[in-house]
Amino acid sequence: QLQLVESGGGLVQPGGSLRLTCAASGFTLEPYAIGWFRQAPGKEREGVSCISHSEGSTYYADSVKGRFSISRDNAKNTAYLQMNSLKFEDTAVYYCAADPWVADCDPSDFGSWGHGTQVTVSS
Repeated sequence: QLQLVESGGGLVQPGGSLRLTCAASGFTLEPYAIGWFRQAPGKEREGVSCISHSEGSTYYADSVKGRFSISRDNAKNTAYLQMNSLKFEDTAVYYCAADPWVADCDPSDFGSWGHGTQVTVSS
């Protein structure tokens, strides 16, 4: 069974950067599409960024485009989300997820989930 664990969250000032890591275990991550999602208090979980298993296709939400970058290292069974120029509205619990086939970068398309890591952007 594929298991995912997020790390790298924390408190950061506006304009700062964080890199989130999604470490997989139990099964190789290579054949899976990977997604990063976030959920802020009082809001629904939303897709932030997704990457295909072949790395040939990526998606970014409009709100993070140009600021965030998704990547993966299949040899390390790990995925990343580099977050730059962070804003107050980026504050949320961030989740990584994986699935062997997805149509969209939507939470409902993903079957395997981590438990999340908190990102707080505050001055």
